[in-house]
Amino acid sequence: MTITRNSIVHEGPGGLFESMVVTDSAASAPRPGVLLFPNVLGTKEADFAYAEKVAALGYAVLVADVYGQGKRTTRADPDAARYMAELNADRALLRDRLLASHALLKGLDAVDGARTATIGFCFGGKCVLDLARAGADIAGGVSFHGVYDAPPFPNAAIRAKLLICHGWDDPIAPPEATVALAQELTAAGCDWQLHAYGRTGHAFTDESVNMPDKGLAYNADADRRSFRAMVGFLEEALGH
Repeated sequence: MTITRNSIVHEGPGGLFESMVVTDSAASAPRPGVLLFPNVLGTKEADFAYAEKVAALGYAVLVADVYGQGKRTTRADPDAARYMAELNADRALLRDRLLASHALLKGLDAVDGARTATIGFCFGGKCVLDLARAGADIAGGVSFHGVYDAPPFPNAAIRAKLLICHGWDDPIAPPEATVALAQELTAAGCDWQLHAYGRTGHAFTDESVNMPDKGLAYNADADRRSFRAMVGFLEEALGH
């Protein structure tokens, strides 16, 4: 197995984007594809490293850029959420960019376009949910410490199975928001699961985060458990 990264620049709604393809270059046949949506900061090394772990399971992974080429922030940036805020204010544009990312994944030579799924972290978890809400033909989606508010317009029929990996003490997704999501998905007839981790806040998969006073902190147990849950879920959803 030889896991490789290949950056690709591509056109999408609103301009040029730069995403990363992570796959086993030694594989001879197309593999199920997994779309990975990053957190608020945009694509970065931590996403590529996580994608390598997923690719090692036998998937071709596209780390999707939904902000635009060169639009990245860091935690030290005083306006780190500015690109996320732009898309939160225009959920239709976000939807269009998510659908374009999925189309890009399906068209990759390394990907079996009939078997695709998506995973995402924080804002990327919202992206997973919004792609499913857009009616995309993904087999499944996994949201890690995501954001649950629905778009201000009607959803398409949800076809994807969904796994929500959630820190119960997450201040960004408090219990009432979590229950509202469960009610929304139930009303939509979605096949969904919720894994809630006690004494766990937001960003529990991100080793760089340590702000427990704000409810944001890495949690090794929740990270390990949610990864294992994702592995089983993808195996079921993609038949791999």
